[in-house]
Amino acid sequence: MGDDYKPLSEEYINIGEPETHNCVIKLRVSPTKRRDKVFVGCGAGFGGDRPLAALKLLQKVKHLNYLVLECLAERTLADRYQAVKSGGDGYDPHISEWMELLLPLAVERGVCIITNMGATNALGAQEKVLEIASRMGIRVTVGVAHQFDIAKAGLGANLRNLNDGVSIYLGAAPIVECLEKYNPNVVITSRVADAALFLAPMVYELGWNWDEYMLLAQGSLAGHLLECGCQLTGGYFMHPGDKYRDMPLEKLLDLSLPFAEVSYEGKVCVAKAEGSGGVLNFSTCAQQLLYEIGDPSAYITPDVVIDFRDVSFQPLSTNKIGCDGAKPDAISAPDNLLALGSKHCGWKGWGEISYGGYKCIERAKAAEFLVRSWMEEVHPGSSKCIMSYIIGVDSLKAKAIRLENIPRAFDCEDIRLRMDGLFDEEKHAIQFTKDFIALYTNGPAGGGGISTEHKKEIILDKGLVGREHIYWKISAKQNQPTNSKKRIAIISEETTPSNNLNELVPISSLGTGTHLSPAPSNQKVRLYDVAHSRAGDKGNDINFSIIPHFTADIERLKNIITPDWVKTVISPLTNRTTDLTWSDDDMELRDKWVDENVKVEVYEVRGVHSLNVVVRNILDGGVNCSRRIDRHGKTISDLILCQEVVVPP
Repeated sequence: MGDDYKPLSEEYINIGEPETHNCVIKLRVSPTKRRDKVFVGCGAGFGGDRPLAALKLLQKVKHLNYLVLECLAERTLADRYQAVKSGGDGYDPHISEWMELLLPLAVERGVCIITNMGATNALGAQEKVLEIASRMGIRVTVGVAHQFDIAKAGLGANLRNLNDGVSIYLGAAPIVECLEKYNPNVVITSRVADAALFLAPMVYELGWNWDEYMLLAQGSLAGHLLECGCQLTGGYFMHPGDKYRDMPLEKLLDLSLPFAEVSYEGKVCVAKAEGSGGVLNFSTCAQQLLYEIGDPSAYITPDVVIDFRDVSFQPLSTNKIGCDGAKPDAISAPDNLLALGSKHCGWKGWGEISYGGYKCIERAKAAEFLVRSWMEEVHPGSSKCIMSYIIGVDSLKAKAIRLENIPRAFDCEDIRLRMDGLFDEEKHAIQFTKDFIALYTNGPAGGGGISTEHKKEIILDKGLVGREHIYWKISAKQNQPTNSKKRIAIISEETTPSNNLNELVPISSLGTGTHLSPAPSNQKVRLYDVAHSRAGDKGNDINFSIIPHFTADIERLKNIITPDWVKTVISPLTNRTTDLTWSDDDMELRDKWVDENVKVEVYEVRGVHSLNVVVRNILDGGVNCSRRIDRHGKTISDLILCQEVVVPP
């Protein structure tokens, strides 16, 4: 807030009367068509995104009507629950930073900001935004569209007795009603489905109704493509060594967040700012289309169930892609909405230690063996709760001086042992950290840089709740700033840092000039050379795409990417230990567990000539309690692509 901040005395004025509704679908009465087309931008794709990138989008795309800040995932929602229990705020703690940067230009341009930063306390976030605007001398109306109540009768047994509250994935209707009634500058929501945040301004501005499922499907397609921000425009795409995805590093310095142009008839184009870096093409769109989805024939949102199988992308320019083919499933809209309930799942305890030099890997394995043995001595059976990994490349900054006659076995290596446990009782987690620290005097030689921690973990238990049992509320307040002198100056395009990337690299579709040819037949190739991929997570499940560079290769790849092949590749993810203690019996038990618990589904997505692979029950409980280093499973895409395969004729 700054050292000179003082609480203001003016009261915030309620705009109209608050309204409460349940989630039963009610058609809009004579909806008004306000525009022929609406421009909706993505200002954030997750809670850790870059506010300056959102400001640049506002500056460069002057016809933008809405800016959506999508900042709430299962992990961040769990963090908000934890914060509330510790006496903190239930809304996103970064909301001040975002609003201080974006409000001046957004209000001046008439761009409405929609964000789910309200998390578990949308009303608290509303007060914070009004406070910020008042301090900056900006008059704003801040609306809230949030979950209000859930009838206990609608909750399943697993959610009914949770004391920490339950969050529902709401649809677009609360936001639409908030826009309709209050015409706010900012709309703050609780947990709303990601695509619905973007769909709401389309429904409001274009006069769509809730039974126009073809339009809702196309609008939700646009929202799904936008929701992860720069992942659509080249972020998380560049891959050195892959001739189809390799691009100059400089192109990542000035990525444009994406925006969509959506017409009254449901025509959708996604775009990035003119002159920006990154890349927007078929490949980036295909990756995002298949990101974090299950069955592509029935992608469930609160507003419409969508069939993505025939979605196609048509390049219109280097900065603009036409998107078509989304249609409603036979079950047009779900009768139930997804609920997430905060639930204690145990105590995490973890530790890390580095080893370098001769036989450092063997010493790390010895350290793991000792810690497991010490844990068993005090708490028998507890070592089964621990997963172990050996990681590292350059953490010790140590290089061997190689003399001609010195064997390579003495080269300096650089690794780090990590052990991560999830225990039923806190005392077990504490004991683990004590035993790990004891490696300093009781472990193998040369270990250093120990770090340990333990904490209580929660998961978000899931269930379905009938629409009639869920209630949402809308309201709005307006500030009356009395001091306009503190208004923060708008950052102009001229004063925004620029890397003059257009002078460094041409802004063109990646792959232009790259010859596309079929994968060679009957010889070993890496999947890297044939296809690209991205992995996403939903709870304890992952999905990953297989998108061939040469589209006709999909028919051949379907013979390789089978459920059994996928299980073979991902089975090592369930290993609990390093190979020091991994016996044939352990392998047999692991494979038996995988066979009984891990389910693989392979779907063909015709429109983009790709496969979507869903792997269930593989993420060690999901992002909020997993003992893996990569809790989200995002690296699994490269694990898949590095496999050698023989592509049939």
